[in-house]
Amino acid sequence: MSRLRFGVIGCGVIGGLHARVLSAYPPLAARARLVAVASPSPRRAHRLAAETGSEATDVSALLNRSDIDVISVCTPSGLHAELGLRALAAGKHVVVEKPVDVTAHAADRLIAGARRAGRALAVISQRRFDPAARMLRSALDAGELGTPTSGLVEVPLWRGQSYYDSGDWRGSRALDGGGALLNQGVHAVDLIQWLMGPVVEVAAHTALKGHRGIEVEDVVTASLRHAGGALTSLLATTAAYPGRTTRVAVHGDRGSAVIDNDELAYFHAAGPQDDTSAYGAYGAGNQAADRRPAAPAEQRDASGLLPSPHGDQLLDFCDAIAEGRPPAVDGEEGRRALLTVLAVYEAARTGAVTRVPSAPSPDPSAPMTPEPA
Repeated sequence: MSRLRFGVIGCGVIGGLHARVLSAYPPLAARARLVAVASPSPRRAHRLAAETGSEATDVSALLNRSDIDVISVCTPSGLHAELGLRALAAGKHVVVEKPVDVTAHAADRLIAGARRAGRALAVISQRRFDPAARMLRSALDAGELGTPTSGLVEVPLWRGQSYYDSGDWRGSRALDGGGALLNQGVHAVDLIQWLMGPVVEVAAHTALKGHRGIEVEDVVTASLRHAGGALTSLLATTAAYPGRTTRVAVHGDRGSAVIDNDELAYFHAAGPQDDTSAYGAYGAGNQAADRRPAAPAEQRDASGLLPSPHGDQLLDFCDAIAEGRPPAVDGEEGRRALLTVLAVYEAARTGAVTRVPSAPSPDPSAPMTPEPA
């Protein structure tokens, strides 16, 4: 298989991670090559290019290069669809960081554009590629936890006021789209849906408690109902000093599991002869050590994230193009997570239980009606 040639737009924290993974993640070496990076800040672009052995250029020049096959969009969220569509128009395949964009209309335009262009579109949801998440998904598929009954998502982060003051786009509705949930918590929303099935309705509250001068929430709580009837309780915040790790728990009538900071912290599944009719074990009998994949400890990237989940998702993207299939997390999957987050915001705004739209994105040949302001 030939190597796909990548360009990265955006040279901040996440763009830097993409560039470093593309240039230094061993499993990608035979499948992908980083050619160039671009940023509105020439200083950032040149610094990242020097670090990764690539070229620094501007956005327009990057999009027009004939020696690039794939554009990785790592910009403020509200620019994802715009830049993705420009890349598609230039004949490139597209990877966008989470979320796919900040409105359903923008997501639909991008998905339709990829269909029209006949190009692959993926949305980064790297937590699906964590070994712990894959193991848990396999256990759920095999029925080891019985009937899923409930989930718990906790994203208790801290972002100081300086974080929001560092860029005009941070905390804005136009470019950030939302706060703690859409920017930081959307990965966990995607993961709990991947594990427990689509969310069909939500009830929620949002608040701005620990910051000033921003248009979005820094605390959100929600109750999510999945299509199979299980319920998930969600907290996402950037106002929880000093910040703790993200935890995702899944409970069933024959077992439970907890993923903490991308690693399997707890797992217990009842055996065929186990008696589940009494009171259980109250957290005892942790089988996680026996279920964790045997893999060497991985050094975290400068971004604080593990490189391999991003690398494995990009590897899946390369495989999808070679095999003529959709990527594991395509535009529709990214749209599903976005619609759930938007339903949470609508439920918080209205105080009413809100349904999550279940229809796929519109046909690219159909006219699209802009969303109401």
